Amino acid sequence: MKIITLNELDFDKFASNHKYRNYYQSSAYGNIIKNYGYDIHYIGIIDDNEKLLGASLLLYKEVFMNYKIAYAPRGFLFDYTNINNLKEFTTRLKKLLGKQGFISITIDPYLPVNIRNKDGKIININNEANISLENLKATGYNYLGPNLFFESKKPRFEALITLNDDIKDIYQSFEKRVRHKIKKAIRSGIEIYKGNKEDLKIFYELIKKKYDKPLNYYIEFYNNFENNIDLYFAKLNTETFVITSRLQYEKELEINNDLANKIQSTTNINMKKRLINEKMESDKLVNIYKKNLVWATNLLKENPEGLIVGTSLNLCYDNVCYLIIEGFDQNFKTLNSNYLIKWKMINDYKNKNFKYINLNAVSGEFTKITKYSGLNEMKLGFNALITEYIGEFEFIISPLPYNLYKNLNKDKK
Repeated sequence: MKIITLNELDFDKFASNHKYRNYYQSSAYGNIIKNYGYDIHYIGIIDDNEKLLGASLLLYKEVFMNYKIAYAPRGFLFDYTNINNLKEFTTRLKKLLGKQGFISITIDPYLPVNIRNKDGKIININNEANISLENLKATGYNYLGPNLFFESKKPRFEALITLNDDIKDIYQSFEKRVRHKIKKAIRSGIEIYKGNKEDLKIFYELIKKKYDKPLNYYIEFYNNFENNIDLYFAKLNTETFVITSRLQYEKELEINNDLANKIQSTTNINMKKRLINEKMESDKLVNIYKKNLVWATNLLKENPEGLIVGTSLNLCYDNVCYLIIEGFDQNFKTLNSNYLIKWKMINDYKNKNFKYINLNAVSGEFTKITKYSGLNEMKLGFNALITEYIGEFEFIISPLPYNLYKNLNKDKK
């Protein structure tokens, strides 16, 4: 076995056909990330017959005293179930990187452990995962644990909407509240359309608070994956919003007046109490809808052409849509633009015969209330399946400088 350097073309050719291929292990991603504090290198693992057994994009950076750390995003493209090959490769990699001043390498293989339903119950197990886990541990990789939240570089749990069924059946599989939010968004005047590279500044204004990445990162992302990027926007039709708000207010006002008349006319004490309670609830709704109508009217005056309130950046890779990042204007949270964007995505990618939509990260806690419960509720309400990945590992190449580096990092926290 031997470790060699690969050019971008040879790396991409191998990577795009690997069992656990993913967009992180691509030259396009490497070209993006090298502008943000990392150097990149493509390695290949060949056997004695010079057959390519594996490959990986390595990201690396200097951390202190000329020492470097490396990261293989979503792991080496390699068969972890073959322990002999894994041990030989790791020994050779340790020797090679050790000579070059590396102190550690981190991996988080794109290797599913389980498939769970929306309630978190396991419905499918990948038998290779447990073998791979034990082999990695036996080879000296430190397992950073089956974490439930977002302690790792990449999420360990992701929500997937499968697109196998008829579109009507897919819609009916959503939780009732999700269908309600989609309908409400449509009634409120939310309209979904696709943008292009020139719209990235608008997109960035809606997502910039979520991550500390600059606008240029998303420009680079778009440039490197350009033919495979979909940029969605949710626009509020302010005229429709006024019409809907007025109808909603007038309908509730009619209900309110009807209740008032019934209270006056009834002599049954129990019935009167019930009607009074209903009237009090209706009073609250009348006030809410009246405020909404004033809000909608002002929005129409200020934004007669409409207002962009939500967005989503998607990557189409290997017949799958990956939701990279989404965002919306918190002032319009109740209009549920993010739900309607997803429904539009489902229709579009279903028509393109995509396999599924990856909605990105969810937490692995499905029974207790956490600060991520709202995130899970939103994504899993689309009847999404959950892919649980094996997790993150760290291989220490030079223990002494590694420990010094960790201690220095600890002191900075």
